[in-house]
Parts: sequence; structure tokens; C-alpha cells
Amino acid sequence: MDIPRIFAITESAHRIHNPITPEKLATLGKTLRLESGARVLDLGSGSGEMLCTWARDHGVIGTGIDMSQLFTEQAKLRAEELGVADQVRFIHGDAAGYVSDEKVDVAACVGATWIAGGVAGTIELLARSLRSGGVILIGEPYWRQLPPTEDVAKGCLANSLSDFLVLPKLLASFGQLGYDLVELVLADQDDWDRYEAAKWFTMRRWLEANPDDEFAKDVRAKLTSEPERYAAYTREYLGWGVFALMPRWT
Repeated sequence: MDIPRIFAITESAHRIHNPITPEKLATLGKTLRLESGARVLDLGSGSGEMLCTWARDHGVIGTGIDMSQLFTEQAKLRAEELGVADQVRFIHGDAAGYVSDEKVDVAACVGATWIAGGVAGTIELLARSLRSGGVILIGEPYWRQLPPTEDVAKGCLANSLSDFLVLPKLLASFGQLGYDLVELVLADQDDWDRYEAAKWFTMRRWLEANPDDEFAKDVRAKLTSEPERYAAYTREYLGWGVFALMPRWT
């Protein structure tokens, strides 16, 4: 089990596999008012930066599951580096359908809602691990402005316009699912730049180190096309945010 090789290459130097900076990740942790000993489940945990830094800064206890073997190993190394290996554990496996044996204070899926078929299915999955009074975290793209055509939507690497909602409709959808939105942290274009442009540097370095690799032509093609595609489409039309939700009881 693993992610496609192109993602393992392009994001191999990333600590955060979403368009959110370390500073905003720290802000997110503060907004949740995390207490020492709080339990966090992170489905699609990537290289573990969220769990590891929150364990260091807030004393949380956490479990992360990710299908990338490379990212899981990087997460374990990060836990050791930050001195929190006794607080967090990382599992290489399929996060789809994963339910914690013990109820958690925060159940998160930040940027991987495809594991349960989209936002609604992922919220339903996370709710199965959540304690009463706990918080669900969803990281999800939205349209900053609605693309004028399906071709523009596909230029943003969406399958179609219907893949994402504009922000007001996305927020409204949480209420329709029976949840209060209690916090949010949104990416801006600078955050997108840092996430996307870092991939280009990584690809260039990888090509220099692996010129004879059979995959080099694919990486070369992606490095050539990505800057223009990103500037024309993703940077202009696609937003991204993390949304904190609590089940409604009234």
C-alpha cells in the first residue's frame, strides 16, 4: 500500500502536505484550546507535523494513519526529533474505515476526505471515533471564485466544477449535516505558493540525482508544466481551509 510515486517524489521534502504554513498549523492548535493529555486521531496524517508539533506544544496524545510508507517513516523521525515519540504513534495503513478503539477529543482528516468519498462520508467516519463534546477537523478545498468553465476546473486538477463548493456553500453544508462550525483557518495565496513551489525545487533536485530513472521523463514533464498551470488555475480559483466542527445538540 502506497501513494502514487509522483506524489512521493514531489512532496518528499514537505513536512506539511497541504497549503498551510507551520504558523497557521500552530494557530489551528491554539484555536482548539487543546489541553494536555487530549487524544487526537489524524486520518491521512502525512509526515506527522500536526500531531508532532501539537504533542510538543500542547501535550496531546495522538495516532496518525497514512498510506504513504515514506511519509509514515518521516512522521516517526519527526516525533523522535521533537521528543514526542512516547506521545504519538504513526501507522502505515489505509485510513479509510479506520475507527479508534478509544474515543478521541479531536478527530481529524486534513486534506484527504477522499478516504470516505468526500466531506459527508469523512465526517461520518470521524464521528465514530469522537467522544461527546469533541471536535472534528476537516481540511478541504473550495472555490475562491467559481471557474467559468469545466476546462478551468480541470486546470485546477478537479474532475469537474461539482467537486468543490464556494466557501459560503461549503460552510452551509456543515450545518446541513448537523454540525456547528466553531473555528476555521484558511490558506491564502502565499500559503499555496509555499506548498506548490516547494514541489518544483524538489523535482529539480530529484532529476539531478536520478537522470537515468525510468520515471525521470514524467517528473521532467511535470516540472515543465506545473508553474504555468498553477499560476493560471489553482492560484486564482482554488482555496483551502481547515474547519472545526461540533455536532449540534439543539
